[in-house]
Amino acid sequence: MRIRKLLPALLLVAACDRAPGDDAGPLLRVGYFPNITHAQAMVGIPRGDFQRALGSRVTVQTTVFNAGPSVIEAIFAGHLDLAYIGPNPAINGYVQSHGSALRIVAGATSAGAALVVRSDAGITSPADLDGRRLATPQLGNTQDVALRAFLAAHGMAPRENGGSVDVIPTPNPQILDLVRMGRIDGAWVPEPWASRLVVEAGCRVLIDERDLWPQGDFVTTQVIVQRAYLDAHPDIVKAWLGAHVDVTRWLLAHPDEALAVLNTEIEALTGKQLAPDVLAMAWSNMRPTWDPVAPSLTACAHAAHAAGFLAQTPDLSGIYALDLLNDVLRERGLPPVPAVE
Repeated sequence: MRIRKLLPALLLVAACDRAPGDDAGPLLRVGYFPNITHAQAMVGIPRGDFQRALGSRVTVQTTVFNAGPSVIEAIFAGHLDLAYIGPNPAINGYVQSHGSALRIVAGATSAGAALVVRSDAGITSPADLDGRRLATPQLGNTQDVALRAFLAAHGMAPRENGGSVDVIPTPNPQILDLVRMGRIDGAWVPEPWASRLVVEAGCRVLIDERDLWPQGDFVTTQVIVQRAYLDAHPDIVKAWLGAHVDVTRWLLAHPDEALAVLNTEIEALTGKQLAPDVLAMAWSNMRPTWDPVAPSLTACAHAAHAAGFLAQTPDLSGIYALDLLNDVLRERGLPPVPAVE
């Protein structure tokens, strides 16, 4: 049985009308974004893959979010059990709770982010970013940290840190509008917004973030579970991960069908489908996976510290709980993901 809700974060308490494990049977409260980088949830939930894996006794209650910090707030408040989320919010939640709030149990998406610039802005190299106005989706989010780290690597800094680059945290839809009006020169954004800027606003990709990482792999989305829920219901989490792996394999094997399901669900949740060329371009820039790409998370943490979003470089040694995922992979004859120290 599945209850589906599209709610503002402030209404999340009202949405969760009973606690897991009461007389009505176990409840699994799941959060995700209406985004292709959350493809497993966007496909597996409406198709019923997760519900079939869990069985009829478990009620899946879903809430659609628009920002990672709201997910972490819900985890902290005990109103969310499992979520698809980017690396930096997961790091922040782990650090703020001193390791008590959550665990990463699987990866979901690798890659799918880029620095895109206006074609008429005269930006052809990183040096041309000096003195420019660049947007990111949110202060301290994954792409914001990536841009700040990139600027530092090229001898530049945001204006508020004594540098010459205006870094302007702006919601993705507004970034598209500002680019069209010529009020910003570019933006570091995730998919499908990078592709929308290229297709709909005539921008071009200056930096495909895959080029900055070994083998082009870096974590964009991962699966986190509230630690208390993981301890109490490892069987439910394992069943979810089994469906997660199966849906991932289906996404990789059937991209055309996957994109059709994704676009239908995007329309159901946001009111509008993505243009086919945007969707195809965005999909080609990312990769569904169950591998959490752990080394890239450590790099994200160091970058967040260097950018001033973390007081000190965090110890992430306990953030992963991959045993259940590896059990699922072995049962399917797939190689386990590497252990994380």
